[in-house]
Amino acid sequence: MISAISGFIEAVNYGVWSWPSYPMPWMVLSLLGVGLYLTFRMGFINIRAFWHSIQIVSGKYDDPSETGDISHFQALTTALSATVGVGNIAGVAMAIHYGGPGALFWMWVTAFLGMSTKFAECTLATTFRVTNDDGSVSGGPMYYIELGMGKAWRPMAFFFAACTSISAFGSGNASQAHTLADAMYSAFRMPTWMSGALSATLLALVVIGGIKRIGQITSRVIPAMTAIYVLSSLAILFMRAGAIPSAFATIVSSAFSPHAAISGFVGSTFLYMLTWGVKRGLFSNEAGQGSAPIAHAAARTDIPVREGIVALLEPFIDTLTICTLTGLVIVTTGVWKDQVQDSYPLTEQSAISFMRANCDVQVDGIVTEDCVAKPGRYPISNGRIEALSAIKNDAIVTGAMLQVDGQPIQSGFLDISSAGVAHVSTGLARTGEVDGHVTLAGKYTLNGEPLTARAFHIGLAPLFPGGEYIITFCIFLFALSTAIGWSYYGERGVQYLFGDRAIIPYRFVFVAVHFIGSVISLETVWAFSDISMGLMAVPNLIALIWLSNRIARDTKTYMTTRHVG
Repeated sequence: MISAISGFIEAVNYGVWSWPSYPMPWMVLSLLGVGLYLTFRMGFINIRAFWHSIQIVSGKYDDPSETGDISHFQALTTALSATVGVGNIAGVAMAIHYGGPGALFWMWVTAFLGMSTKFAECTLATTFRVTNDDGSVSGGPMYYIELGMGKAWRPMAFFFAACTSISAFGSGNASQAHTLADAMYSAFRMPTWMSGALSATLLALVVIGGIKRIGQITSRVIPAMTAIYVLSSLAILFMRAGAIPSAFATIVSSAFSPHAAISGFVGSTFLYMLTWGVKRGLFSNEAGQGSAPIAHAAARTDIPVREGIVALLEPFIDTLTICTLTGLVIVTTGVWKDQVQDSYPLTEQSAISFMRANCDVQVDGIVTEDCVAKPGRYPISNGRIEALSAIKNDAIVTGAMLQVDGQPIQSGFLDISSAGVAHVSTGLARTGEVDGHVTLAGKYTLNGEPLTARAFHIGLAPLFPGGEYIITFCIFLFALSTAIGWSYYGERGVQYLFGDRAIIPYRFVFVAVHFIGSVISLETVWAFSDISMGLMAVPNLIALIWLSNRIARDTKTYMTTRHVG
């Protein structure tokens, strides 16, 4: 069942992000194209209003009498709580793992253009927000689609709200829980179900508080945890200052000439690398996705353009600053090319698959149909699987050896079902009863949080041992704060669809999905997240183009009367 669901999710993810591949995937073209259009249409607002955005966030223009629930700064930190998170740690690592260092360059491009996109969508969210019966305000793309484009577009507003509620389960929840569980397992060998239960409990204690409590918490936690992460990254880069110029050169050159392969795979095409850079850039800063406008709509202001200017800081802080630090640490330490001796349980959750040994694979790390291990029984001798190679993180596991209780299986069989599920039969136990005890030891190419953790372990070693625990600590805080912020986004989606009565049940489901996300495979969690992000972006990007003249007119009026830019 899990394999079938995973296969379906991967297929849909390909349709959303990778089809067609020429001239480039449609979602990548849409995000970059709309961002470029808005950058020119708004007169490079991402550059000329940058200093003004800092003045606004500092509180210079705050007025308690204006409409809204939270201050400009709290709106920014609430939105950042949903963007500064595992995308900055695990997302960057995944982009480099799959697309090479050049993927970071396309994250930069996505962020620079995304500053204009974020400005436009958050300006609209504040313009077309509504006041609820309890005096609070709600806003976001579903509201500016319906109120700004007209009631004829209401079905698209409903579609966005539905996608938001679902996306909150994936990109803002399950992926956070999985990365947190992965970090706790890597650092302390804590079972994923245990860390999932812990984080789900903490999440449940917070989300009941609502947006005002979220704003109070994030305005304190986000600056502190960001400072810890940034200072640690800067310490590493200071000690490796001599490697920074070559790291930048590698990133820029690789952006147009993808790096050759690691760990047995052929490597990336340009479009594959570009897609990973844009996907992880979107996951990191959410520009164009339409999520951040939901938080900014609650800002206490009567001037929508002002809140849009605040919002353009997010991609700069999140991607151009924090993600760049992560990427430079990974590239300067060289860990993105390393293989590390490790072992994983042979379960579906570990996402270990098998292919015929010495079989060619296609570019982009996709195993051809002929290479996939067929259903059947494969002999095991001295821990080695005859005629098969093991795959983890889309890379071949070097020196793969099946073990039970840490000892190589002397003789037995690996049984692969028609669904691709692997079981082991040995003289120690009957088929299917040893899955929880069988591990696959070998040299793995790291991906996600473990890759960044290794970079910090190596980078901080001259100062003190255990640098990877800083990543574990930051992941714990980042993942929880992101889930907290996304709980609010999801609530606003179901509120728009079903009214206030749906909010409390949604919160319980949200917490349950958080636990589920901690125990399923990384590939499935992130693929689901990518699908939901892409589907959210479609109606939002259409609305931004449709309403761009209104945004441009309001922007010109504000910039002229305030003598900005």
